[in-house]
Amino acid sequence: MPTEHTIKRFEGELNDLKEKILEMGGLVEKAIKRSINSLLKHDTDRAHKVIERESNINDLELEIDEMTRTILALRQPAASDLRFVITSIKLVTDLERMGDLAEGIAEKMLETRDHPLIQINSLQSLSDLVLVQLKLSLDAFSRYDIEAAAQCIEGDKKVNTMYKAMQREYLTYMIEDPRQITAGLIATNIAKNLERIGDHAVNVAEMVIYMVKGYEVRHIGRKAAAAIVRGESAPK
Repeated sequence: MPTEHTIKRFEGELNDLKEKILEMGGLVEKAIKRSINSLLKHDTDRAHKVIERESNINDLELEIDEMTRTILALRQPAASDLRFVITSIKLVTDLERMGDLAEGIAEKMLETRDHPLIQINSLQSLSDLVLVQLKLSLDAFSRYDIEAAAQCIEGDKKVNTMYKAMQREYLTYMIEDPRQITAGLIATNIAKNLERIGDHAVNVAEMVIYMVKGYEVRHIGRKAAAAIVRGESAPK
């Protein structure tokens, strides 16, 4: 039977794991903001910093992976503790991919030195929306807040709608002026990276609902996920 000392050590390990994940989330959020700011302010130094510091996110991913493996092997968690560890493993993968996408935005920004972007305000609006999504998902994980998770899932509709509108917008510019094709393709690529960051934020939110409620809400639709959050029903 576990002693009080062992239980406290286990609780400490889970808290340390949570803090590391939130630290990683903070680095990802900074990388996204810095990559977008480099674009808006034509600041190549900021773009290079995003690329250079992406390794810090990767290092944290490896550290967290080792922490989860150790907990699973030595503590054999069950019930809610096991769901927390499983969620942590999933979250780290999504956060690492967000870091890669932020790096991709910074790399595309460097290409704009020779091909200035058109309608950059649209990218700023999309990035603002995506950063709200990321904050909701990280807050949901930090506070075990399924309401924030549900808001993030619902907010994905706005991200997708804005992204599709931007695709049409850039396509129109490229058709009207072939000289804008390269710039339009760069802008479209950046918008796609932002949209995918939004998708990963939703993944995080969905896993938070699993962590707290014990129900998988991936692939069941927004309405069904919202019902679970309200406690009205559960998937059969």
